[in-house]
Amino acid sequence: MATNVLNSLNAALHKMLGEDPRVVVVGEDLLDPYGGAFKVTKGLSTKFPDRVLTTPLSEAGFTALAAGMAMRGLRPVVEIMFGDFLMLAADQMVNHIGKYRWMYNDKVRVPLVIRTPMGGRRGYGPTHSQTLEKHFIGAPGWHVVAPSPFHEPGALLYRAVIEDDDPVLFIENKAMYARPVREAPAEGRLGDFHARTTSGKYPTVTLSFDSFSRADVTLVAYGGMAELAETSAEQLLMREEIFCEVVVPSSVSPTDLGPILESLKRTGKLVVCEEGTQTAGWGAELVAAVCAQAFELLHAPPLRVAAKDLPIANTSTLETAILPQLEDIDQAILRVCANSRRVVTR
Repeated sequence: MATNVLNSLNAALHKMLGEDPRVVVVGEDLLDPYGGAFKVTKGLSTKFPDRVLTTPLSEAGFTALAAGMAMRGLRPVVEIMFGDFLMLAADQMVNHIGKYRWMYNDKVRVPLVIRTPMGGRRGYGPTHSQTLEKHFIGAPGWHVVAPSPFHEPGALLYRAVIEDDDPVLFIENKAMYARPVREAPAEGRLGDFHARTTSGKYPTVTLSFDSFSRADVTLVAYGGMAELAETSAEQLLMREEIFCEVVVPSSVSPTDLGPILESLKRTGKLVVCEEGTQTAGWGAELVAAVCAQAFELLHAPPLRVAAKDLPIANTSTLETAILPQLEDIDQAILRVCANSRRVVTR
């Protein structure tokens, strides 16, 4: 049984390769004993030597290779060693893979999954620490999926590889690999929270302190930011008696607005968190969608928490200053409550 995010993903890959001969894994340095830069592919090449293909250092080349495999009936899983290197395959992803279904009148599908570690907080510096999925959320034809400890990551990966006939960018926040999986039940409790999980391939988890009846702020976060959001919600309940509902989507693009709007009906206040840089980010798109579809639900201007628009430094003090921290979420929640036009009585 998987005990953390990394083991969950590794177990899912073993399961898929064992069950489905269409599944192949492609990428750099995947072979044992190395087993990939973050060991997500550990043991695969030993057990399935003909279907784990190590490649030269050419993201554009092996991504294109995998696209051809997908169009010929295979289910390739591409590992990009660091998410920063997605830009080396951007031409294949944006100009080709995402468009083939439409270009060929739905006669061609590209069931390809690109999984990659993303994010900072490990001192890897400007070219190995970015959160770049925002550059792909507007690319037609792609699903962008981000597991969190609240979603069973291996199950999400399994559905992306086996059940999704469109290309999927699967984002794994690298600081999350060692975190224990704490999957929320469909209806029930998760620690101190009441939990709800939507149906579908890529569910959204909503956490509530008060059984979804009493709440002050809707706090939305995905991937590696989800546990920071959870911690902020717990601390502010104890310190300020502010009740937050934490909404954690696993599908970053498209994002299911339903659970977010349902929470906003109770709270009227929205804070959106992401690790990527703030300008033109996922949070901006989400806030715009909420304002366009349900502006009447908002009783205060929505606030966003994100990284500063700077390269990410190697030095820990500077990296901390650039990336969003727990205190940034706390301050955003306090600000949105202070700005509320609604008088809350208890």
